[in-house]
Amino acid sequence: MKLFDSHCHLDDEKFNEDREELIKQIKEAGITKLISAGYSLESSKKAIKLAKNYDFIYATAGISPNDIPQTNEELWKMIEEIKEKVKQNNKVVAIGEIGLDYYWNEQNKELQKIAFIKQIQLANELELPIVIHTREAIQDTLDILKQNEVKQKGIFHCCPLNRELVKEALKLGFYISLAGPITFKNSKNADEIIGMIPNEKILIETDSPYLSPEPLRGRRNDPRNVKYIAQKIAEVKNVSTEEIAKITYQNAEKFLL
Repeated sequence: MKLFDSHCHLDDEKFNEDREELIKQIKEAGITKLISAGYSLESSKKAIKLAKNYDFIYATAGISPNDIPQTNEELWKMIEEIKEKVKQNNKVVAIGEIGLDYYWNEQNKELQKIAFIKQIQLANELELPIVIHTREAIQDTLDILKQNEVKQKGIFHCCPLNRELVKEALKLGFYISLAGPITFKNSKNADEIIGMIPNEKILIETDSPYLSPEPLRGRRNDPRNVKYIAQKIAEVKNVSTEEIAKITYQNAEKFLL
């Protein structure tokens, strides 16, 4: 069974002690492709370096709403540097993660919106899809996507389990990527949301080292655990885990590579 982790953070400092050994174990566990996602200028550079060094690792590059600088001038400079890095490397498969987060940052909403729109424009210029992070900002996220065409569409990563968001995202042509929270015992709407997503628009991810799925909650997460996401989706859709692994692998490969 081959698996594709469509979003993780292998550059994270939590992997500093054993990254190379872990990467070997990940491949041995059947995760034959994965995306190491950038969320800041520095993490994007690290993700790109990992993608250069390992044939089965790809990268995204972008500035998340939790990592944008304090001024427009600094933001433009960062985005320009992201642009140059992406142009130099064909293993960068999307601009992201980008978006809005009003849970952690309520004071800079307007700058978050500017950064989101500017990076959508960058993705269009580079003919790449986007990877979206949204938290407690669903309506503003959808409004921006409706008002700013994303030519290559994109992915709602670790998608919030919100019916309206999923419905509207699918209407806009986006993919929905599900992570550890769908396995949590206290997760609301998980089964319903899984049922809403057509097979051709579903992806799986770990968002590791965060959000370890059941039965591993509280431990460091890593891409080997993406199988638990596939298992949960398989249970709800009443098919085999192997079938979900195949569907999500093909979706990620077709859309991103």
